[in-house]
Amino acid sequence: MKKILAIVMILVAIVIMCTGCTDQSDQAAVSGENGDFRTVLDSRGVEVQVPVDIKRVVTISDGLIEGVMTILGEEDKIVGVGSSCIQRNFNYTYPTTGGESYEYKDGMNPVTYLNREWIMDITRVGESGSAINYETLAGLDPDVVIARIGSCTLRSMEDEGVQKSIQTMESLGIPVVVLKAHPCFDEPDLTTISGEIKIIGSVFGKEEKASELADYLESQTEMIYERTKDIPDSEKPTILAFGASPKTRQSGGAGSVKGTDTIESYFIEEIAHAKNAYQEPGNSVVFSAEQMLAINPDVIILGTASGYHPPEELYSAPYYQDLQEISAIKNRRISSFPWEPCNCAKRLEYPIDIIVIAKAAYPELFGDIVLEEWLIDFYMNVYDVDQTMAEELLSAQWMDWCIEECPTCG
Repeated sequence: MKKILAIVMILVAIVIMCTGCTDQSDQAAVSGENGDFRTVLDSRGVEVQVPVDIKRVVTISDGLIEGVMTILGEEDKIVGVGSSCIQRNFNYTYPTTGGESYEYKDGMNPVTYLNREWIMDITRVGESGSAINYETLAGLDPDVVIARIGSCTLRSMEDEGVQKSIQTMESLGIPVVVLKAHPCFDEPDLTTISGEIKIIGSVFGKEEKASELADYLESQTEMIYERTKDIPDSEKPTILAFGASPKTRQSGGAGSVKGTDTIESYFIEEIAHAKNAYQEPGNSVVFSAEQMLAINPDVIILGTASGYHPPEELYSAPYYQDLQEISAIKNRRISSFPWEPCNCAKRLEYPIDIIVIAKAAYPELFGDIVLEEWLIDFYMNVYDVDQTMAEELLSAQWMDWCIEECPTCG
């Protein structure tokens, strides 16, 4: 009996020692019966049990989840998506005062372009602003659903419909890993995107590669932060994040602007250290031509409001001729963000937005950076593609303007 008791005590001591030596990341790798499952701590702080050998994944996102899975080499496991925005190519045509028009064709998310041979035809379980089709979802028999809250399909954790969607998916017996994008937080913070990337990495047991990706993205913004952090207020240009929305023009406005509580303002003021020309809160505040002229920004950055908008649109479209006295237009200091369909939450390309802002705000300070070359290098590093494919991704996001039309971008 004494021998048995001694053995039991030794085994208990070993278990205690092992428990003390195992941190959360280790638990994610070894937890679960017979090693068949790993534990993933999602953005809610919920521990989700997912299979170690995942074969079927449904994603609910506008491109971030699918992009990270592509980089991790797990994209072939996607059997369903929750947004039409990664299954479309986009075409836009704008008139000019000369009676001609300029046309943009086949605009896509980078992840769509890279997977265009199959992603266009994959089953869709949800739409922007609408409920999930649970019957379709269950029919796909996924091993896991990865859902990004803050995307256009699932807008907010405060929304009762979104909470119900998560609960219903879980009630089907499907593990649901929830990511909270930056719109879910009171203050914009790019580290939340890094956290999402790392959670996706933990789903597939590829934490190291996911961390490398997150670190690279952060390093690009850190470079911009460091170059601009000591610029005195008196030398900071005013930048207006402007949406040249045709819907807004139809209702009598010139377009919409981004206020101080938006991620765009965070990029402008906290990373690039310039000034948001519109110093009021608001995500898409309708502005008249008179308000635009009154603010008179030094720089205008065009977002993807109801379509893509290149710099040339503000220079030559007939409906913007009454804005030609604005400093940014007179001095040809207009830039555009890359085409980002369903721009509800920033994705892997967010450093592109920040370098566009920084180059437009401080062309001399960033004179050593040729935007075209920076973009090609960025795509090559993020998506592990060759230069030819990187150039194609640049065109798919309609960033060719930085080669053809931007005198301060070279």
